Amino acid sequence: MLEAAHREMTELSKKKQDGVVNSLKIKMINRLLTELSSVLEKDPSHGFVDLLDEDMLPQNSDVVLVLSQWQAALKQYKTRHYGLDMSIHEHRWFTVENPRDPDRF
Repeated sequence: MLEAAHREMTELSKKKQDGVVNSLKIKMINRLLTELSSVLEKDPSHGFVDLLDEDMLPQNSDVVLVLSQWQAALKQYKTRHYGLDMSIHEHRWFTVENPRDPDRF
């Protein structure tokens, strides 16, 4: 969903960079970002991502920048928590309950 929102806002930004995003779009995007925020809550990248300011109604290019930051943060999160588990020779998510084996990293 984040990729779709980013793609849509990028297209709008190409047409009119300084166009103001309406409040409905801001609310929809913020609802998505709020859910993603709970995933990144304890991740170091969480401090570098923001929700959109509904009161200021950002421009298309500002929204694209914010969404790009979220994409980068989630990519870093996946890099840290998803990978090849050599003990089973499969990719998987590494969790608190089932962490990465530091000897096989």
